[in-house]
Amino acid sequence: MEITFWGVRGSIASPGPDTIGVGGNTSCVEVRCGSTKIILDAGTGIRALGDKLLREGSVEASLLLSHVHWDHIQGIPFFVPAYVPSSNIQVIGSANGVMSLRDALAYQMTAPVFPVRLDQLGAKIDWREVRSGERFQINDVVVRVARQNHPGGSFAYRLEWNGRSVVYATDTEHFACIDPELYALSRGADVLIYDSQYTPDEYRGTAPGNSKVGWGHSTYVAGVELAKAAGVGQYVLFHHDPRRTDAGVADLEERTRELFPSAVAAREGMVIGLDSIARAA
Repeated sequence: MEITFWGVRGSIASPGPDTIGVGGNTSCVEVRCGSTKIILDAGTGIRALGDKLLREGSVEASLLLSHVHWDHIQGIPFFVPAYVPSSNIQVIGSANGVMSLRDALAYQMTAPVFPVRLDQLGAKIDWREVRSGERFQINDVVVRVARQNHPGGSFAYRLEWNGRSVVYATDTEHFACIDPELYALSRGADVLIYDSQYTPDEYRGTAPGNSKVGWGHSTYVAGVELAKAAGVGQYVLFHHDPRRTDAGVADLEERTRELFPSAVAAREGMVIGLDSIARAA
């Protein structure tokens, strides 16, 4: 089981000299479980992933969407395998209370904002809408789903394969207590990828800027509390604020390691092989 990070930013892509080390692309994570390819979210990072997959041959992959806010879907029109007839892509997510998953993705590919419609893509695309609490399989990978606290709703996913597990929990806002659904989903996971967009001061508004309470994102301190309570092996800080420089991300990483020594900040191109992670207690 191997995890590769293709986009690690939140809210909006943030290219530039101050973010080049961590990367400026928005959320996209590739998880390989043997020959099974699973993609978590389709932010701008999915463009480069698509190019890599095509170099490997015919593309067969499942795309799990946490939700359909722009920074998690804007890469889809630039995911070249979706245009190739030999590609087989399964798109999994939820309805949003306004329209179906397919309709939401089609909506961003309509004139005048994009010249190619979703129904003009050449790949074979299957659609699946899932619910919180659902458990299903992608080949021999077991997937579990949990609801998160985010405006409009979002989903966290747990992938289990060959005795290993990873939890992807981005775009979620912590509560005064540990979120019981995320705790249940994360318990004993080898890797927890968690929304760590803010510092506690930024979240409360005691740092320069407005309070971020109610914006649907979390802090590294809340991430540590969840990771410790759930007994995860490694905590990965994810969904970095677009204003956070490389130095700022490194500072958060260091602060987090003082609380949870195996913590690491996600960076574009970073690869985690789960065989190297100490098993969770």
